[in-house]
Amino acid sequence: MAYPGYGAPGGYPGVPPGAGYGQPAGYPPPGGYPHPQAADPLWGYFSAVAGADGQIDARELQRCLSQSGIAGSYQPFSLETCRIMITMLDRDYSGKMGFAEFKELWGALNQWKQSFATFDRDRSGTVEPHELQAALTSFGYNLSPQTLGIILRRFSTDGRIGFDDFVACAIKLRSFTSQFQHRDHQRNGTATFRYDEFIQVSMSL
Repeated sequence: MAYPGYGAPGGYPGVPPGAGYGQPAGYPPPGGYPHPQAADPLWGYFSAVAGADGQIDARELQRCLSQSGIAGSYQPFSLETCRIMITMLDRDYSGKMGFAEFKELWGALNQWKQSFATFDRDRSGTVEPHELQAALTSFGYNLSPQTLGIILRRFSTDGRIGFDDFVACAIKLRSFTSQFQHRDHQRNGTATFRYDEFIQVSMSL
């Protein structure tokens, strides 16, 4: 359900979760016994960088995504974007990402990649302001021209938005909208934040 002034984040736009998986080999753990996740096509990417705790941080995620080639011909993801990817799915507030969260992220990235390609009609590897506006509208967001202008100034370079910034924008909009909806008890587009809550939400992304 969309409320006045914003769109409900709901799920991720585009193809169903899990589509677009690569076929990396799984790595067995010490002792020669296959890891329970070894049959999963994503386990090879994840296990190649994960520590002994089975988690990855932002730098490890950046390396993992670069090695997987999920960005395709687009510029690799920046460390800052990898940080907010982890924040989006960091439900235990560990600052890291487990394999289940990585799988969820992979599905979301494939969907955002498909959406980006749909609106990158001239195949330049970037989207123009009106294309970004069309993409956000298709995601269900109801944003004012002033808000769109702020988003464009924040995420565009020379008037165009690359895939890395497109993903960062999508994550922030989804996360902020989710936080707002959680506090919009009357479902009328109004929410109340204590100062400390506002700082927490803002600084987490």
